[in-house]
Amino acid sequence: MKSILRLFFLLFLMNISAQKPADLIITNAKIYTVNSKFEIAESMAVSNGKILAVGKNKEILKKFQSQNIQNLDGKPVFPGFIDAHCHFTGYATDKWKCELWGTKSWEEIIQKLTDYSKNAPMEWLYGRSWDQNDWPVKEFPNKAKLDELFPNRPVYLKRVDGHAAIANQKALDIAGITVNIKINGGEIEVKNGKLTGILVDNAMLLVEKHIPEISDEMAIQYFADLQKTCFSYGLTSLHDCGISTHIFSLLEKAQDQNVLKMKIFALLEDNPSTYDDWIKKGRFTKGNITFGGYKVYSDGALGSRGACLIHDYSDKKGWKGFLLSDQNHFETLAKKLKNSDLQMCTHAIGDSANRTILNIYGEVLGIKNDRRWRIEHAQIVDKSDFDLFGKYSIIPSVQPTHATSDMYWAEERLGKDRLKYSYAYEDLLNQNGWLPLGTDFPVEEINPIKTFFAAVARKDNKNFPANGFQKENALTREQALRGMTIWAAKSAFQEKELGSLEAGKSADFVVLNQDLMKVEENKILETTVLETYSSGKKVH
Repeated sequence: MKSILRLFFLLFLMNISAQKPADLIITNAKIYTVNSKFEIAESMAVSNGKILAVGKNKEILKKFQSQNIQNLDGKPVFPGFIDAHCHFTGYATDKWKCELWGTKSWEEIIQKLTDYSKNAPMEWLYGRSWDQNDWPVKEFPNKAKLDELFPNRPVYLKRVDGHAAIANQKALDIAGITVNIKINGGEIEVKNGKLTGILVDNAMLLVEKHIPEISDEMAIQYFADLQKTCFSYGLTSLHDCGISTHIFSLLEKAQDQNVLKMKIFALLEDNPSTYDDWIKKGRFTKGNITFGGYKVYSDGALGSRGACLIHDYSDKKGWKGFLLSDQNHFETLAKKLKNSDLQMCTHAIGDSANRTILNIYGEVLGIKNDRRWRIEHAQIVDKSDFDLFGKYSIIPSVQPTHATSDMYWAEERLGKDRLKYSYAYEDLLNQNGWLPLGTDFPVEEINPIKTFFAAVARKDNKNFPANGFQKENALTREQALRGMTIWAAKSAFQEKELGSLEAGKSADFVVLNQDLMKVEENKILETTVLETYSSGKKVH
């Protein structure tokens, strides 16, 4: 009898010794791996920030042992969400500014600005995120009230899309702007021979270069603050579009100080002075930060009528918008990047801008390639141009909440015929078979659950419209989830490291309060993030 017990004991010890150690084991969960087969697992083992294995409870617990085993009682687990287009550092360093998001009238903005002015940290009064399309009178405001209230203090208020602003006379004087100034790729609005204060696209730069920047230390603190918010929404990685080389160095500094843990794919701003040095450096990764290419602006935004259209705006005859640079500028950069390992990612809203960039990309890249050059937004595409995305392997990077924000007024700008080929995400997905999704925050809200809802339901947070906006271009739930995870990773050449829960990949995952793939459509926005893990560590 003793010999039998001894044998059982030896077998027990052998079984324990055969188990591999893990830092964390998740059990009894519903794990959406988002692998190629879209398989669902029950358990996952993690060590040194990487996934060791996923599978059934019994097999994982048989192979691995850990002092940290978490039973999730059937809760859903998804890969960490990835925002394929946002402005992380820009939003973070805007935190000292007057927040105008959601204001419903020019009068409300005036009141907010007056209150803000009493304790503003700088002489400049800088506000962000107003949208005249949300007001009873959907027209650009005039600077008269700003001049009256702040005659000796410069005021600069940027529109929600970042492509238009209003400045008071003091700010215009500092910038040397008069009614006689003309600028390529921008507009200085003049009515009845007087400046209104409205500046569109490149005209904004005339003022912005005079606004003081915050200190590096304050910027890094703002990075840390915004990172907490991102983690709380389940974001573990993001693509920061169009940053300066100085801001890139601050990201590295924040990471070196162990302040920044977010995985960031950075695209530099379109600055010719950086081309030679940074193209020579090529793509590189340092810790969680990757430099992967350039973010370029071909045109402005539809809301401020800066999007470049083939035909006139339906609500402004004789006006088609404009390109922000001449075509040669885009061709020059494309040719410089052709023989590098960097991506060219170009903002294009209007159908003319999309056509221009598609053709430039095509001339440089040729048919079928794996360069993954992107068009950011791809909002309005002429029906004859969709096939160019597939022909030249160009990736449209889109933001589903743009459709549900713009749907209230987009037809006024475009008319019914053009609207049919706008925000056409399913049509765009079909070109290459995959589609990265993002938010463009702070133009839209950070929350990726709203991205998911807008993609599959084509509705906003008011559940409007009842039948969905142009529902024929809705994505399936699987497509939307892939767009927020593995396809977003793929759009940055990171699909081997991120975007799905598979052995060898970074252990970035979220635990949700309900199953996004099964919950009733009208309850999707009730989804909250219970826990967020980055590289195997709980960060929320």
